[in-house]
Amino acid sequence: MMAILYDSLLVFALMALATLPFIAANGGNYVEPGTLPHQLALATVAWLFFAGFWCFSGRTLGMQSWGLRLENREGETPGIGVATLRFVAAIVSWLPLGLGFWWQIWDQDNLAWHDRLSGTKLRYYPKTPLN
Repeated sequence: MMAILYDSLLVFALMALATLPFIAANGGNYVEPGTLPHQLALATVAWLFFAGFWCFSGRTLGMQSWGLRLENREGETPGIGVATLRFVAAIVSWLPLGLGFWWQIWDQDNLAWHDRLSGTKLRYYPKTPLN
């Protein structure tokens, strides 16, 4: 959960930056948050953040801080299709008050809904001491 909090702060900061062109295009005035182009831009920023990190290294910055890595069934970083499926499924996991995330507490394989749907799993790699 701490990795989610950490990543959320980063994504919100990126979304704020992605809003700047919309403010500029509107003459420096307030941007209606419900406009379709703005919503699509924000969703794209979130998708690029998560899917990009998952495909490149298997871990977002928050996951890296907590020693977590996303892997497919073969133990490799997921491809863009699997990462996209996981991203969409994670949104669905949030809808019933986050039940899809809490589900891993009761799941026999410790998988959240989005991991089960996408064929991925989170793996913990403890940090090794530097000395």
